[in-house]
Amino acid sequence: MSKKILVVTTNVDNSPDGKIFSNGVWLEEFAVPYLIFKGNFCEISVASPNGGLAPVDENSMSCSNPMEWDECIKILRNTQKLSEINYENFDAIFLPGGHGPMYDLANDKFLAKVIEYFYNTEKIISAVCHGPAGLLLAQDKWNTSILKNKKVTCFTDDEEKIVKYSDLLPFSLETKIRELGANFIAKKPWAEHVEIDGNIITGQNPASAILVAEKVIEKLNI
Repeated sequence: MSKKILVVTTNVDNSPDGKIFSNGVWLEEFAVPYLIFKGNFCEISVASPNGGLAPVDENSMSCSNPMEWDECIKILRNTQKLSEINYENFDAIFLPGGHGPMYDLANDKFLAKVIEYFYNTEKIISAVCHGPAGLLLAQDKWNTSILKNKKVTCFTDDEEKIVKYSDLLPFSLETKIRELGANFIAKKPWAEHVEIDGNIITGQNPASAILVAEKVIEKLNI
């Protein structure tokens, strides 16, 4: 039987405070893992908190993007509503980044419930760049963050400074993860970097998306 992967992405386009005018999912972080999962014959369902359009950050779209990514843009136009999915049927969950997750996935209590199910059943939890924002609310059976004492990475404060988003975001994702007691590990900006701790797989930035996906496939024993 093929493995089933649930991909959960953002519905946020422009940030609610009006500070960020191009927001959403970073295309590379969705398209590259999606195509790797598909190439390994996984069944993939793409969901978002509200369903429907998962906006693509315009800054991640370029005429140099591979043509295969066009398929992924179409998929993001009509995602399923997360609360309407039987998430217990999936073997792994993956959260792509972009700055959008900082506004909806970071505060989504239903997503936290989903993540907690994957954690408590020892299924694979994976995220890249700002995708780990969707892990912030999840707790274990003892009401402790699932990230406590775990090796975790995400888009770093240094990288936020380089793209000049530090003062535009509602919070620092790196700081939040550290405050939850995680063993936060960063490499130099834009380096391909993935951390694996148990069944939690996190990647630092867009360049890390391919390695995150490959590690998910390895964990699934495909």
